[in-house]
Amino acid sequence: MKVDDVAYRTIWCDDDGWSVRVIDQTRLPHHFEVVSLTSLDAVGQAIRAMMVRGAPLIGAAAAYGMALAMREETSDAAIDFAYDTLIATRPTAVNLRWALDDMRERLRNRPHDARVGIAYQRAAEICDEDVAINSAIGDHGLALIREAYEATGKDRPVNILTHCNAGWLATVDWGTALSPIYKAHDLGIPVHVWADETRPRNQGAALTAWELGRHGVSHAVVADNAGGHMMQHGMVDLCITGTDRTTAHGDVANKIGTYLKALAAHDNGVPFYVALPSPTIDWTVTDGVRDIPIEQRDETEVTQIAGRAPGGEVVTVQLTPDGTPAANYAFDVTPARLVSGLITERGICPASAGGLSALFPEHASEAISDQQGVASPAKLPSA
Repeated sequence: MKVDDVAYRTIWCDDDGWSVRVIDQTRLPHHFEVVSLTSLDAVGQAIRAMMVRGAPLIGAAAAYGMALAMREETSDAAIDFAYDTLIATRPTAVNLRWALDDMRERLRNRPHDARVGIAYQRAAEICDEDVAINSAIGDHGLALIREAYEATGKDRPVNILTHCNAGWLATVDWGTALSPIYKAHDLGIPVHVWADETRPRNQGAALTAWELGRHGVSHAVVADNAGGHMMQHGMVDLCITGTDRTTAHGDVANKIGTYLKALAAHDNGVPFYVALPSPTIDWTVTDGVRDIPIEQRDETEVTQIAGRAPGGEVVTVQLTPDGTPAANYAFDVTPARLVSGLITERGICPASAGGLSALFPEHASEAISDQQGVASPAKLPSA
């Protein structure tokens, strides 16, 4: 995607051939800053501090973290140490584990003097694969937006509500939930995005609004609690969110508050779709509410907020009374029954074991079938 007419990915290898460049997302939306990561520790800290965030981007960053670790030491012990260091940074996003498993498998039993080159090559491939996957998600999701536009009589924009940031900032490029929106916009289909502010951390207000604005997509930020009201009054045609982990039966773990949007959408007959790359599917888990670990982050993300003061300085202020504690659950799980469909790089399927296994038959043996069994994806209801 472009920032001030310059094309960027969110992560890339620098011209020196080894250091890793990323957009510091903790500085957005008020400052656009690119920083260099030059060590395993730097990558781990960037993931923990959410300098890089979003499940696909976390996986790509972890792959480059393994490559940087190999520059320091190429032993099997170094591979295991890098794996353990990075896997501990964010427990919910399954792309992190997928990328690290992939990297470790490719590095083991290979000559030590080849491991640096192998690691950098595979990290670059993971990034390229992510871009292709997300572009394909956009192509498939575009059909839903086109259908919704036809349903409006083509006399107004399609109103889409999204939660958190599942745009190109959360991936290497294109995004997941926002990829169909960018595809529609670029084709001249009028779309308007309601971006939930997404407390805490405000990824919707800070990141989604920023990247939509840079791309010229019509949008407005709304308070997290406004979604239900807007759906009641016909202001939302469909919802599209991302996910950090999807179970083999179609439950989705995403930024806290997603479940509430799905409940409101279900109550008001608004289609609720989830866009996901296949590395986000955890084929070993069937019950998301029971089995997906929910990250609990620092309470200051709830008790404090950052913003730009009238003089232009970005400052952090306290919201809560002195001494008042806060709980900060970073994710919630939306059960598959509330999801209208899953938008993947291979097409759109029902949120079920049968739907996912039909699109990804190579994983069918890993997943436990639901009561409907494994069947071809049904045509989804019209948006």
